[in-house]
Amino acid sequence: MKILHTSDWHLGQHFITKSRANEHSCFMAWLLEQVEQHQVDAVIVAGDIFDTGTPPSYARELYNSFVVAMSKIQCQLIILAGNHDSVATLNESKQLLSQLNTRVISSVSLDLEQQVLELKDRQGDVGALLCAVPFIRPRDVMQSEAWQSGTEKQQRLGSAITEHYSNLYQLAKTKREQLGAAVPIIATGHLTALGVSVTESVRDIYIGTLEAFPANQFPAADYIALGHIHRAQKVAKSEHIRYSGSPIPLSFDEVKQQKSVNLVNFVDGTFDSVIELTIPQFQPMQVLKGNLESIEAQLAEFKTYDDELPVWLSIEVQEQDYLTDLQTRIEMMTTDLPVEVLQVRRARKDREQHLHSQVKETLSELSVNDVFQRCLEGVEFTTDAEIARKSRIELAFSQIVEQVEHATQEDK
Repeated sequence: MKILHTSDWHLGQHFITKSRANEHSCFMAWLLEQVEQHQVDAVIVAGDIFDTGTPPSYARELYNSFVVAMSKIQCQLIILAGNHDSVATLNESKQLLSQLNTRVISSVSLDLEQQVLELKDRQGDVGALLCAVPFIRPRDVMQSEAWQSGTEKQQRLGSAITEHYSNLYQLAKTKREQLGAAVPIIATGHLTALGVSVTESVRDIYIGTLEAFPANQFPAADYIALGHIHRAQKVAKSEHIRYSGSPIPLSFDEVKQQKSVNLVNFVDGTFDSVIELTIPQFQPMQVLKGNLESIEAQLAEFKTYDDELPVWLSIEVQEQDYLTDLQTRIEMMTTDLPVEVLQVRRARKDREQHLHSQVKETLSELSVNDVFQRCLEGVEFTTDAEIARKSRIELAFSQIVEQVEHATQEDK
């Protein structure tokens, strides 16, 4: 039995100013090739199919096209909801997709039978049992009491999730006994497990309640396929508890990560191995860091770059002096280069030093416009939309100051 574990597609993501439609389309075509090449029996997508609860039409089209393509190559597809997904949106096509060998688990069910699924191999026999656990919202597994403290609610939620996993696992064991076959039991989850590494694009999902789930509270399943964390990794150094990570970088701090999906092999009904299938990079992305001289030297290397796709850049400038024309300087450096600068920012320590240098100034030393500019300097305006917003803010502020000064003169 072979399972392919992936997660966190975030279809429809708008990355700063760019669509990811082409990258996602290329990824899905590549994934279908892997399914056929490795004769995969079932694909599990462990949450965050979409980036928002109301994905754009092209994202829905990609989703539906992938389901149809999977049904044509006779591979079972299991879709689990993540914290970015809308239960209503996934339920819209749930019944229709069930006719295309696809099961959609959008939320926790009171009927545990709905979450323990049979996974068939290519011969049509039951090859594994799946405890299909999507993103768990507190209201799905517990009732909040007004008198409880935050710590008590956190403990209750952790216990409720543990109990839900335990009940599903026990049901799966019962089903396995009824089958009379030595088949593996697989579980899924969309949450943060203790001890994992996160990235900028990962959104907290249990704010104020459960921050992370202890790995030792998972059931004794043969493999646990997790989603939500975008960096592929093992949990608690366990070979069988893993995050597959996102298939494409969802923030610039993920650029250096090697993206992959997990090909999980079971032999004679037990876990055998995991092979990480490396995903090609479908959109060149880089992060450049250094002072202006260093940045200019790094940009010069792109003069010999030869690819049909421009490189998306994030540039972090480390300068002792606070430059007000930083954006303009970067634009001049990148003219005629095969790059698109999506993000320009000052190094964190430089921003903090600049703000610290202003602490000794008093309001009596500054004009109204000086104070306003100090406030703006503490905020980054890098994209075209942000720069346009900054211009509108400055215009509105100047109009307000003019009105106040005019009214003051009239009072005098």
